[in-house]
Amino acid sequence: MASGALEYETRSRWTILVLLFVARVGLGLQFQTLGSVSEALARDLRLSFAEIGTLIGLFMLPGLVLALPAGRLGHRASDRALVTFGLMALAVGGGLEAIASGFSELAIGRALCGIGFVFSTIYFTKMVADWFAGKELATAMGVLVMSWPFGIAMGQIVHGWLAAEHSWRTAFVAASLYCAAAAVLVYNTYSSPPADPSLRSKVSPSTMTRREWRLVLTASWVWAAFNAAYIVYLSFAPKVLTAGGLGPLRAAAVISIASWVMIFSGALCGQVADRSGKPDRVLYICLAVGALSLLLLPHTNYAVALSLAFGLMGAAPAGIIMSLTAEAVAPERRAFGMGVFFSSYFFVTAPAPAIAGWLFDRSGDPYQPILFAVGLIAVTAISNLLFRALQRGRPMRCA
Repeated sequence: MASGALEYETRSRWTILVLLFVARVGLGLQFQTLGSVSEALARDLRLSFAEIGTLIGLFMLPGLVLALPAGRLGHRASDRALVTFGLMALAVGGGLEAIASGFSELAIGRALCGIGFVFSTIYFTKMVADWFAGKELATAMGVLVMSWPFGIAMGQIVHGWLAAEHSWRTAFVAASLYCAAAAVLVYNTYSSPPADPSLRSKVSPSTMTRREWRLVLTASWVWAAFNAAYIVYLSFAPKVLTAGGLGPLRAAAVISIASWVMIFSGALCGQVADRSGKPDRVLYICLAVGALSLLLLPHTNYAVALSLAFGLMGAAPAGIIMSLTAEAVAPERRAFGMGVFFSSYFFVTAPAPAIAGWLFDRSGDPYQPILFAVGLIAVTAISNLLFRALQRGRPMRCA
């Protein structure tokens, strides 16, 4: 009987993971709209690339002020309701962008998408942590996180095609329809894991210990720098290849290879980390390969191989990084801890595209933003070292 219940729970949590993966694809699909149609958008609405970078960053900006309140709401509303709200906000925001006639209207729509992104991201992550804590968590997080590049990869292909065949506005409409359908799917099919009496606590769910605060904030910097590097890569790597002689559509297709292979490499990387018991070693090897592939990107003869290397290795350890959240805070304070985690995360990721856009505008060289991304990968590794030092309870020693 016990083995049957265990088998049923195992099937249930993997079914839930598939549901969350499919729904979370909408986040990447909506995020990538602006990057995929940036050339046509800049031309039609007379925007600079600094403005384009600012609009890309606006997707992350609401998290600076909303992540903590959103985390607190987890004890007043269900995870299902909050994710549904987030997905609908993404759908409405994309609809507003589709009818925009200038920077201000785009900014409003992008900010509304950002609000939806905050709620969706926090509670998608919490759902997986609740279902998989202590049970192949790095693998499950790797699968969940890969829904983001999968949505982005879809956007890199579909949005560009829609813009060429119809209009850049069509790309926003398509992404919004997907997010609305995902909201309906989650609301009608998601169920929470069985309640665990051991997780009940009289302690306030927003009262984290000093150690938990340090760990959560440090873990957020690992995730933030990692994601900021990936966002800059997506936005400016195609321009590096274009400067090297590739056509715009071919450059976008080559760079999208990384996002496609990440869908599989992320889960595989999580499996390697779970089975080997050495997640840090796996992380540092992957980051080193990722940084090297970016540094070599101007060598366009090897563009396909470099994109494959970045997707197979450089961007693969996302699940390893996300599993840090479960190590940082107790389960009964997980919702608030996720709010703290993503508040700091958005603080780093929101300005990164604008900084990269400024570097490009100032230098005219798309490789400058890529070097910025390499620096962010270095910050990822350093922040993970600091997290482990804090976790051990003693200061990190310099080599």
